[in-house]
Amino acid sequence: MDHIGSLEVITGSMFCGKTDELIRRLRRAKIAKQKVQVFKPKIDNRYAAAKVTSHAGSEFDAAPVDKAADIRAQLADDTTVVAIDEAQFLDPEIVSVVNYLADSGLRVIVAGLDTDFRGEAFGSMPILTAQAEQVDKLHAICMVCGKDASRTQRLVDGKPAHYNDPVVIVGASELYEARCREHHEVPA
Repeated sequence: MDHIGSLEVITGSMFCGKTDELIRRLRRAKIAKQKVQVFKPKIDNRYAAAKVTSHAGSEFDAAPVDKAADIRAQLADDTTVVAIDEAQFLDPEIVSVVNYLADSGLRVIVAGLDTDFRGEAFGSMPILTAQAEQVDKLHAICMVCGKDASRTQRLVDGKPAHYNDPVVIVGASELYEARCREHHEVPA
């Protein structure tokens, strides 16, 4: 390869527009005649199995993968841009896979939650964020006060989920809300 690869990370809470921003960048790459491949964890089955889909309804074809190593196995020789949505759900090998791709000269764009519903680091996203050339942390709108929201509030029967509840439960607005620091609650 005759060009230098890079890693871009798009992160933030749920409902902040991560997938919309990822799709925007992918559409621009396609307009520029770049070969794009998009991957997503199979566990994210909220909308369509073979598409990344934003809560706003934007979508882009994607290959579902069980584990990070599947990305390398499915990579086409002429690909120049690799995108991975919901990267927090992939195994820790995602870090070495992403770095291998970027070191091989590819533009890698990763989108995912930086924190879980507890407000704690989620999966490998903090490592990818630290290693990225470009990081964009997006904010949603707090569903309580309308200010910028940086946290994801999980709700169980309309009440905040407890700290000891499972970390991974795939869902959308029926289970989660965007919240600011002040209104984010995690009962112990």
